[in-house]
Amino acid sequence: MSIKKQFLKGKPECKITFRLDKPAIEVPVESVKIVGSFNNWSVDGEEMDGLKSGDFTKALTFATEQQIQFRYLINNSIWWTDFEADGLIENGMGDEQFNALVQI
Repeated sequence: MSIKKQFLKGKPECKITFRLDKPAIEVPVESVKIVGSFNNWSVDGEEMDGLKSGDFTKALTFATEQQIQFRYLINNSIWWTDFEADGLIENGMGDEQFNALVQI
């Protein structure tokens, strides 16, 4: 997993490219979405693009000077946390579930 930040010249914006390595789960991965504070946790989140390697990627642009929380939603049923993000925060869903943080 990785997060790449590219601050845009002349604009208070940052292009963030999210990459989820091929998930190590026992079911075929048909879809991955990014769901988070930036879209009010809508499960109709941003659909990621599948790569031939089995990885998934998506670039999104955000205003700077903020922090966002997010998780990946695999096959509309499996929540996946990016433990390599800028930070983690407990999400209050029990069993020490965490949201990933990105500081922009």
